[in-house]
Amino acid sequence: MQKTGLLLIDVQKGLEDPSLGERNNPGAEKNIQKLLLVWRKRGLPVVHIQHCSTEPDSKLRPELPGNKIKSEAQPLPEEMLFKKSVNSAFIGTGLEKYLRKNEIWTLVIAGLTTDHCVSASTRMASDLGFEVTVVSDATAAFGRIGYDDILYSGEEIHTINLVSLDGEFCNVRSTEEVLRAIPA
Repeated sequence: MQKTGLLLIDVQKGLEDPSLGERNNPGAEKNIQKLLLVWRKRGLPVVHIQHCSTEPDSKLRPELPGNKIKSEAQPLPEEMLFKKSVNSAFIGTGLEKYLRKNEIWTLVIAGLTTDHCVSASTRMASDLGFEVTVVSDATAAFGRIGYDDILYSGEEIHTINLVSLDGEFCNVRSTEEVLRAIPA
């Protein structure tokens, strides 16, 4: 039977910094916690990804408090934790090798942010042959000014990225849809 792994990406304290601007989906961490509790209860594989930035101004630099994983997603000692320094969870980590070795071919992805590390990791997972679901209400994005000097809201960035991923690189589902589909 094919194992379904929960891949939690960059659920870190630095991504709650107000200087990042307006963020959509304030309930993302609550939904991440719901998913995590069910995965643990059912003995399904959980993999955590921690961004260890090399950018001088990043809140996610390893030596800063913002690098720490939030309480809602704290890894247990037996859960895998991979550290990365780029957007994709597959670059410079042993993630792909670990998934293949443990026959985890289906991934449910949640975390931060939809338009950066979640999107990059989803695209790469799909290209590597994994079946991927992204959890729409367990991911979030920040608003930002585009190349055209227009301010796009976190909700707009989030939605457009999910629309871009859905059907091509993954299936986009809500937390409740994912939990209903996970075998007991």
